[in-house]
Amino acid sequence: MSLEKVLKRDRLCKALTGLSPSEFINLVPTFAKALEETKMNEYLDTLNRKRKPGGGKKSFVPTVETKFFFILFYFKCYPTFDLAGWFYNRDGGNVWNMYSQLVPVLEATLGKKMVLPARSIGSIDEFFAIFPEAKEVFIDGTERPIQRSKDKKRQKANYSGKKKRHTRKNIVITNRKRKIGILTKTTEGKEHDFSIVKNERLPDHIPKKVRIRVDNGFQGIQKEFPGHLVSIPTKKPKGKELSNTVKERNKSKSRVRILVEHAIGGIKRYGIVSNVFRNRTEGSDDTAIYLSSGLWNYHLAETS
Repeated sequence: MSLEKVLKRDRLCKALTGLSPSEFINLVPTFAKALEETKMNEYLDTLNRKRKPGGGKKSFVPTVETKFFFILFYFKCYPTFDLAGWFYNRDGGNVWNMYSQLVPVLEATLGKKMVLPARSIGSIDEFFAIFPEAKEVFIDGTERPIQRSKDKKRQKANYSGKKKRHTRKNIVITNRKRKIGILTKTTEGKEHDFSIVKNERLPDHIPKKVRIRVDNGFQGIQKEFPGHLVSIPTKKPKGKELSNTVKERNKSKSRVRILVEHAIGGIKRYGIVSNVFRNRTEGSDDTAIYLSSGLWNYHLAETS
């Protein structure tokens, strides 16, 4: 089926790229500009090059639109390189080369659209630049499965006792609109959500008048960061039961806090962060969730 036919079928386009046809079409010009800039930079960085940009063997995805479809298809469906090569009638190595070339272009595209999340915050001014006029934010952790390493130290570092498997982890900060405003750098699966927040000192740069909504995994946050408005469910005392009033209050908090779960679910629409991660290039797992978060933010911006 041709790309033109795919773009005429809303459900199919979303299934293959994670974007609606209109979202795909609207982002193509920005992708084209980023692609052209990347080609020119590569040309300028190559010494003694005789061919002009675009010279040499032609790609199996020749147009801007097919290149854009390819990288979105890979992120959304996350096939093996050999399987993707079968679809494109190419060797898996050719698919890997195209993927590695287009990932920086996708990052530049999302950067131009200003939808990529911040990786940290260092001041209250930076916080308000990300969340203008924010009255509350949601903090939660997300982890995704990875292949079990053969190295024993890496096995131990990435084993999540919560998930009972090997994972990589990030902390996200979102707002009510489910925008991923802040995504911390990827850490080992053994790290506890609250430990990452303490190490990053995230609440130190959130105004104390802004309510912070978290789940029970962040017990102790009020003591660690005094003075902040924190909404956290009341934990059941050991050997006792919660009153009906407290249970209803916890349910009320959960009904609001579920928005951050929807935001994380938006990121994990992309198979590259929901399936077992296979790519072994250093930092590729972090890039995958970073760009998937940007794609989710772009989707929100287009539908708001």
